[in-house]
Amino acid sequence: MYIRKDSGPVSVTLPDGSRLSRSDLPPKDTSRWVARRKAVIVAAVEGGLITDREACQTYDLTQDELHSWINAVQSHGPAALRVTAIQKYRS
Repeated sequence: MYIRKDSGPVSVTLPDGSRLSRSDLPPKDTSRWVARRKAVIVAAVEGGLITDREACQTYDLTQDELHSWINAVQSHGPAALRVTAIQKYRS
């Protein structure tokens, strides 16, 4: 018998119709945050797959860092998560 360790849903449907599951999340020991990985974390938090607190604890992020990613995506889209685009999208 399998006992699930994680609380919350196993997968969620995103607004674009795609599905995001816990297996789609980056590894817990991720240290290099490229825009694609940031976007997956933002989608997981916004979709309700994981909480912002869980994301911060799992990936060793600060609340400010995570919320800056979320705000960037909400304001300018996923392209704003690129490090080279910070100056362009900074408000």
